[in-house]
Amino acid sequence: MKHSVWRIAPLLLLAFFFFLATSAAREERVEGSEYSTKPAPVSASVEASSTGQDDGDDGRQNKLADSVREATTLLRKVKAPVASKLATYTRKPKGFLGSSAYYAKEAFVLLFMNAPKQTHLLTTSTSSTSSQPKLAPPLSRATKLLEDAAKEGSVDAIFLLAEMNFHGNFTHPISYSKAFDYYKQLADLTGNATAQHMLGFMYATGLNPEVPADQAKSMLYHTFAAEQDHTRSQMTLAYRHHTGIATPRECDAAVHWYKQVADKAIDYYRSGPPGGHVLSRESYRLADDQGGVYGEGASVSSAGIRARQGGVTSDAYADVEDVLEYLALQSSKGDLKATFGLARLYYDGGRGMKRDLKMAKQYFKQVAREYWLESGKTRKDVPGGTEKLASKAAGYLGRMFLRGEGTEQSYTKARIWFTRGISNGDALCQYGLGLMHLDGLGVDQNVPRAAEYLAASADQDLSVAQTELGQLFLDQGDVVTAARYFELAARNTHIEAFYYLAEMSNFAIGRDRSCGMAVAYYKIVAEKAEAIWGTQAEANAAYEDGENQKAIVAYLMAAEQGSENAQANVAWLLDQTAPKWSPVSYLLGTVQSAKSALRDAHLALTYWTRSAKQQNIDSFVKMGDYYLLGLGTVLSPENAAACYQAAAETLQSAQAMWNLGWMHENGVGIEQDFHLAKRFYDQALETNKEAYLPVKLSLFRLRWRSWWNDITNGGVKSMGADENIRKRRTFAEWVSEFLENDAQMYAAEYEADDWGTEHDGRGEGEGMSPDGEFWGGEEDFADDGLLETLLIGGLVGALAWLVWYRQQQQRRVAEEQRRRQGVGNGEAQQVPVVPEPVGQQQGDGGFFPQPGDPDFNAWVAGGVGH
Repeated sequence: MKHSVWRIAPLLLLAFFFFLATSAAREERVEGSEYSTKPAPVSASVEASSTGQDDGDDGRQNKLADSVREATTLLRKVKAPVASKLATYTRKPKGFLGSSAYYAKEAFVLLFMNAPKQTHLLTTSTSSTSSQPKLAPPLSRATKLLEDAAKEGSVDAIFLLAEMNFHGNFTHPISYSKAFDYYKQLADLTGNATAQHMLGFMYATGLNPEVPADQAKSMLYHTFAAEQDHTRSQMTLAYRHHTGIATPRECDAAVHWYKQVADKAIDYYRSGPPGGHVLSRESYRLADDQGGVYGEGASVSSAGIRARQGGVTSDAYADVEDVLEYLALQSSKGDLKATFGLARLYYDGGRGMKRDLKMAKQYFKQVAREYWLESGKTRKDVPGGTEKLASKAAGYLGRMFLRGEGTEQSYTKARIWFTRGISNGDALCQYGLGLMHLDGLGVDQNVPRAAEYLAASADQDLSVAQTELGQLFLDQGDVVTAARYFELAARNTHIEAFYYLAEMSNFAIGRDRSCGMAVAYYKIVAEKAEAIWGTQAEANAAYEDGENQKAIVAYLMAAEQGSENAQANVAWLLDQTAPKWSPVSYLLGTVQSAKSALRDAHLALTYWTRSAKQQNIDSFVKMGDYYLLGLGTVLSPENAAACYQAAAETLQSAQAMWNLGWMHENGVGIEQDFHLAKRFYDQALETNKEAYLPVKLSLFRLRWRSWWNDITNGGVKSMGADENIRKRRTFAEWVSEFLENDAQMYAAEYEADDWGTEHDGRGEGEGMSPDGEFWGGEEDFADDGLLETLLIGGLVGALAWLVWYRQQQQRRVAEEQRRRQGVGNGEAQQVPVVPEPVGQQQGDGGFFPQPGDPDFNAWVAGGVGH
């Protein structure tokens, strides 16, 4: 019985691993995703139907419209695919069993299923109809109706088919070649801006496998769309003119297009409740979840000053849910700071945590009630610091009532809470009251009083108050003060502050025009309003669902518009330097083709490069890796060394410094130099202490190679001996060393000349006698002594003359004063001679005049010698 159990155990273990590997898969379905099953907005297609139709054929148009409506009704019946509960559980494990299952699945995938499926590659979308999967009945019927209507020239049907084939809406299979054809047909018929933008995007990225990338055509279609006020094409053109992609760099053109988007961003921000829309940020780097592109501690994003501080049990590695749980526990114990922190988390939200305004209001009230009673009176004998936290909570409560967040909008209640918080000088309460008086929200409009509140809040470094105050000064014509407040607010990345600085730089308001500053500020403003142009939210959702292909395409759209985070994400998802081989993939023949891999590598290198140009240091290092390995480009160790050098110059990337050390050690791409190799290895360790092991191993190998190079008389520069690190000298040590060096210098200059040729190298006829004795030295030494004596005597004589001259001047002044006193009295006055006390200054004031003397002020101000 025992032997039979051991025989079955491997089979059971294999079945368990297979179950874990398939648990992360979605339920069997056709290609599609949750976020893309909504019907395409009719407003997007109305743009196309407004032109290009034959008004005389009403019956035909009505028939086509009925077909599109019927197809839309059928599409709404298509059920959105859902992930299995087990897949959701294994993606976010909890507890010991969940974590064990998660890591077991990850280990199995890493060992046996590490090759990417072709359906998940960017460049392998299905294009032939023979490989199309069979459609579900509602989707099949709707697609047939739309195709028939598209053949009849229905622009609405063409638009819907293009979107379905590109995005996979309603679980329709993705076909970039068909989507390209439909977009091209729509653009040719009507000049639809969305279709022109999509054509420009596909020409830029080469997404359609049947049409090669063409940057010139991409620029053409993006220009057509941008002229029709298409925001995404305007962003794309602005970025391309700014960085010189497929067009010469032209600052004024970049300013023009970025300003178009920045104006829309500010309009969107100001269209919200009082204080502006909340600008949620969906853009982040996926690689940072793994510690950066090179892993935890090896990447710039997780090393040095950006490294997570603390041990594995600290909150540096805590998840959002863990933080919430801990704060809730502390709050239940009466910790008011934890309660306020919990309220802030629910109010601000963030990645992995949606805003919950009702919970935020509940916790803010809990904090405020610790200081204020229901009647508005304050509690007595509260712990220290309670009034400060309560005032901050009052500021948030007032803001929520002012904006109608999580509650009904009430200016009266907002004013009550602001007034309570302002009694303790809370900055947010001061800003809230200032905004209410500035715009007349529930109170009479009073700009001077609003300015007082805003100034008090701005003094506490609240960026929104600084921006509002800057606007008031700008309206009054005080450009200098306004600019100062805008610059203060820009430190805290306030969108309106950047916008005003951009306008002032662009139109030369209070300063010389600076195109470079204007384009930088406009770019920041435009990228902050992701809601009007970004696709990062869709990309993040697709990535979380495991739909890497759709995530890459969505990130690509944002990357083409200049988002550095999106560029880094595209490059990281397409990265070809990670291992893509496993035994299972080899046996099943699912390794991607070399042609497809080369194409993906070229696209990855393109976006590593664009990300690096926006100061991503890890992307610089990745560029070097691609050039060094010849991935997606021609093998070029020289270019690799240039990339590593650019990253190393920032003094942030230990990886780049180590790579340069290795290249100097082996003479790859640059001159072989053991000394420089050691310098870069040492610098890598100084930059990142976590590089201790690889650096020490490299130095050990380098010392052996340098030793062998020395004994064999090799032509490589040796690494040399290790330099002794000198400790910092004390003042006493410095003085002692100075005296020793002075003595050595004196001995070298004077004493060595008293001896023979072996010391100074002088032979006969050069001040030496034939027998080696010194001759003529005494005369030389006497000449030097005489010169010094004359110089010192001259200085002493000059000083004596100055003293005598000073005394003569003082006597003349004293005699003149006595003469004037005698003339004033009408007769000569006899001035008694009073003997000077011993130890005191002479009667004439001595060499330095005393306070009260007319010459004292001149002497204090430097009168000597003037």
